Amino acid sequence: MERKIIRARLLSFLREPQSPEDTESFRYIADGGLVIEHGKILAMDDFDRIDPRGAEIIDHRPHLVMPGFIDTHLHFPQTQVIASWAAELLDWLNDYTFPEETRYADPALCASMAARFLDRLTDHGTTTAVAYASVHASSAEALFAEALKRNMRLITGKVLMDRNAPEALCDTAQSGYDESKALIARWHGKGRLGYAITPRFAITSTPAQMEAAQALALEHPECHIQTHLSENHAEIALSCQLYPEAADYTDIYARYGLLRAGSLLGHAIHLSDREIGALAEAGATPVFCPTSNLYLGSGLFDDARLRAAGLVNAIATDIGGGTSYSMLTTLAEGYKVLQLQGQRLHPYRAFHWITRGNAVALGLERQIGTLEVGSEADLVVLDARATPAMALRMERARGLMDELFTLQVMGDDRAVVQTYVAGLAAKG
Repeated sequence: MERKIIRARLLSFLREPQSPEDTESFRYIADGGLVIEHGKILAMDDFDRIDPRGAEIIDHRPHLVMPGFIDTHLHFPQTQVIASWAAELLDWLNDYTFPEETRYADPALCASMAARFLDRLTDHGTTTAVAYASVHASSAEALFAEALKRNMRLITGKVLMDRNAPEALCDTAQSGYDESKALIARWHGKGRLGYAITPRFAITSTPAQMEAAQALALEHPECHIQTHLSENHAEIALSCQLYPEAADYTDIYARYGLLRAGSLLGHAIHLSDREIGALAEAGATPVFCPTSNLYLGSGLFDDARLRAAGLVNAIATDIGGGTSYSMLTTLAEGYKVLQLQGQRLHPYRAFHWITRGNAVALGLERQIGTLEVGSEADLVVLDARATPAMALRMERARGLMDELFTLQVMGDDRAVVQTYVAGLAAKG
């Protein structure tokens, strides 16, 4: 039966909450009905106002249904190097990540891992991802093909990397351009797929390759751009050494036309006032990766300082420097990072961030991130009593805000009862 009605408590944000008291920023229906057909939401209302005729009714009461989570920065080829010990970022890349990514020259491995990777995302309630593939076009092909099979919204791209990496992981400026161009033609806009032009970071791309990325960006303004910026001090120093003509790390990307709306800049921790101003003027998007920033000892993301400059920040897991696929765990660690700086991540803003907020950061808020009529039916069903410890806490919960904060601080994949991708159940 194509038409279905999800019955549950429903929560969807209308705008970013400004405070814990800003209850006008969302819609909450204590006994709601969500009508879904052909992968889209047709209605969201009180259940007793929904016409049930001709529909399959799926009752998820007493659980909470929200838009599916959106992860804006993670690495497909790093799924099996999570929890690899290293001193810091550059050591971690050289000792674990680069050797692992060489395996992704094998199309059969890519296909197998693409299915396992997307399974892990939906198991954790994530329905949209912005992911790095490896330097091999076959890795992006496999990930696109698997997401298309599932009708899952995915943005990815093959990494551009022509220096300071093992020979087996290096393309050239021309081959990287040609392969990216072919992938864009084949996959961008197909189903729910999008392409991200993906120079890994300034350290691993020569000026010639940065020019090739610039050409791709000019030829395909509809595509996202993803790269890394100012994750740790050694990375910054080496980047500036390799591009001595640039005023700073951010200026490297600006000189090659890679800062614009739709540019997703992973980490963005150690930024000067000049750099923040340049990002804001360009409309680029910093991406907060709390678990990897803590794990690799990179630093503390200053969300308030960036927001004060007018930037829209995204938040992400950064698998596999990140330590969990869970956007709930990501919120928990993000809360602690911000607490250390005297900043408060209240639960309404937190859940807005991983749903509508990340959709806004991607320019996709009309397609995903809410339960509004016309949105794609990507949903997550959450149980704040999923573990004995959570159930014990919830005995004293005073309402929705306490429930959300319990999920934010204590939740993980065990709190995800079901995930729906374009209206179809996706979790085991």
